[in-house]
Order: sequence, then structure tokens, then C-alpha cells
Amino acid sequence: MKIAMVSEHANPLSALGDEDAGGQNVHVAELSAALVRAGHDVTVYTRRENPDQDDELTTEQGYRVVHVPAGPAKKLPKDRLLPHMGEFGSFLRDRWAVERPEVAHAHFWMSGVASALAAKATGTPIAQTFHALGVVKKRYQRDRDTSPADRIRLERMVGRRADRVVATCSDEVFELSRMGVPRTRISVVPCGVDLQRFTPDGPVAKRRAAHRLVAVGRLVPRKGFDTAIVALAQLPDTELVIAGGPEKGKLASDPEVRRLRGLADRFGVADRVRWAGQVSRPDMPALLRSADAVVCTPWYEPFGIVPLEAMACGVPVVAAAVGGLTDTVVDGVTGVLVRPRRPHELAARLRALLDDSALCHAYGATGLDRVRARYSWDRVAADTLRAYRKVVPEAAATAHAR
Repeated sequence: MKIAMVSEHANPLSALGDEDAGGQNVHVAELSAALVRAGHDVTVYTRRENPDQDDELTTEQGYRVVHVPAGPAKKLPKDRLLPHMGEFGSFLRDRWAVERPEVAHAHFWMSGVASALAAKATGTPIAQTFHALGVVKKRYQRDRDTSPADRIRLERMVGRRADRVVATCSDEVFELSRMGVPRTRISVVPCGVDLQRFTPDGPVAKRRAAHRLVAVGRLVPRKGFDTAIVALAQLPDTELVIAGGPEKGKLASDPEVRRLRGLADRFGVADRVRWAGQVSRPDMPALLRSADAVVCTPWYEPFGIVPLEAMACGVPVVAAAVGGLTDTVVDGVTGVLVRPRRPHELAARLRALLDDSALCHAYGATGLDRVRARYSWDRVAADTLRAYRKVVPEAAATAHAR
């Protein structure tokens, strides 16, 4: 099958941990690679952010990346990209008029806007993955939500016009239904994890304290690192490593780092919070393996890849019971679920876990079994293809398989 992946801001080649670079980048890269392994032709369309970027290149994994000229060739916050989606859609329309894909898979709502413009002219079926929904973001962030004013309206339009909506978790299905997307047009396909990179065996990063907690993610308030820092005050002989944000040498200028450091000072744990900065993909498994538990305490989380990566390393996860985390972490089986923004509850559950090494091991082993059975990218790709085949005739779906 000839597949177009449209990912307007999440370039699969981007460094993770930067602003607007996170799980969606991983999802697009890994899903594209797995689809190529399954014998399909995949091209990723993403916005040009640098004049020196190649117009088009082929990755080692075999999928192509096309850098679309849409707006200035410089990095812009994703919330400022909507005015350039018309230009992005025009590029796709012209490209697909010559090389029409069997299906286009749009990632994020603005990719859906651009894809809808191109699909109308070329008749290309559209599968849509939102990764995050504006109505949910507005609910939690309220006045701090920096999304374009038209996001919720356009998101509803994209969801209703898409031939198939690929949700990443069961919680999202409920939200999509409230937006007017018929349940019969929704498939649930989770994110995945690289089981060759993330394994229980391999190098382990050094640690300084008797116990170590690791938290990973973009340094934005909704990720809830403040909850973990406050909880740390009730956990003696424990260090917390926070990985994400800019490179280590640039952390001091990051506003969220300054806010969190102030909080750590106020609660007397500044000497036990380690700031790893941006951690490369090759170095991430060693960091996760060094943890007694990986802590994921966002206010809300559309899916969350970090828990899968921790479980694949055999490390238990303590997570907030929000969004996709309620699908991936099985409370009392692969880890622990706690209510969001409850640092005292988090501390109590962590203390019980850290005091019981046998329980840590049991959660880690069960989590490893779970990700191997359900969350490999090859399994995710197979499930995604089943969603595509709901909107692509069988003859077309097999015509381009090698």
C-alpha cells in the first residue's frame, strides 16, 4: 500500500525533549518504519523548519521524509502554524495529483486540516489520529491554553470528515463521540515501543542515592513534574531524575526549570533533584533501567509513550490515572495508578513500593510481559493497517505490498 503520513509539526527526525517534540515524533517515526518492514511504501510530509533541510530524503528505516514549504523556513511553535496549513494543503494536493497515495494518515488536528484540503481535490481517503484533543486541553488548561481560537471547531470538522479516526486509547473514544464522530468510524490503536532498544538487559546509568525515581517528558506544566518534586520531600534516601527540555547546558534559562527548581528549594529537596536535560534515544534505556520506578504524573495525557518504555525495561510505573495511562498501566499488576495532582498520595504509594523490592520486581516482570504481547510497533502497524483497510479497497491495499 502507498501511504502518506502527514505530520505538520512533529518531524520524525527531530530531537526529542525540545518544545513541541515528543511522543508524536516517536509515533510517526516508529509507525512509518514498521509499515515499511511490513512491505508498504511510506512517505512522511512535515513542515520545513530550516532552509538547509533536504527537500526529500530516505531514512535508514526505508521511509521517505518530505519537507513541505509552508510558512517561513524556521522553527515556530505549533500553536502558530494554522495560518500556514492552506499552503501545506496546496503542496499535498499538487503532489497527490501526480502520486496519489492509497491512504493518507494525518497526525494532529492541523495535519488533518491540510490533508482535508488535499483529499477534497484528489479523492484520497483520510485516516486521522489527533494525539491530543483541543476540548480536553481547554478543559484542563483553561486560560493558559495557547491553542488557536478556531481549534475546537476545526477539530470537530476534521473528525467528522475523516474516513477513519484512529484513537490511541479508550478514553479518547468517549471524547470523540462527544464531538460527533460516529463510533463506527473509530478504531483504537495504541502507541508502541521499540522492543529492540528498550530491554531489561544492558547498561545502567549510575545513581547516587539508595533509591531512584525517573520522570521523563517535555518540560511543560501539564506534565506534572511539580507533583513528583513535592512528593520527594516525603521520600528519604531517594533521588528524582528529571529528563527532558533543552540540552543540559541550557537548562538554567528554561522558565519551567526555574519554576521547578524554586519549588524544590521551597520543599528542601533541591539537592536530590537531578536535571538530566535532553537525553538521546540511545541513552534513554540506561537511564530508565537505573530507576526503582518511573513516575508519570501529568494532569492529563492523551497517551504517553514513557510508561511503555519503562515497562519494556522491566521497571514499574507509578502514573496518574488520566487519559491513555489508564490503558497502559494496570493498577496493582504492572504498576500503580494515583489521582493527578495528589503529591501526598503519590508519596505514600511510592514509599510502599520502594520498601518492597519483591513487589517492584513483580510489577516490572508483568509490565514487560504486557508490552511484549501488546505494544510492539509491528503489532501497532498491523492494527493500523486494519484501520486503513476499512477505507481502502482490498485490491488497492495489496497492490503496493512488496
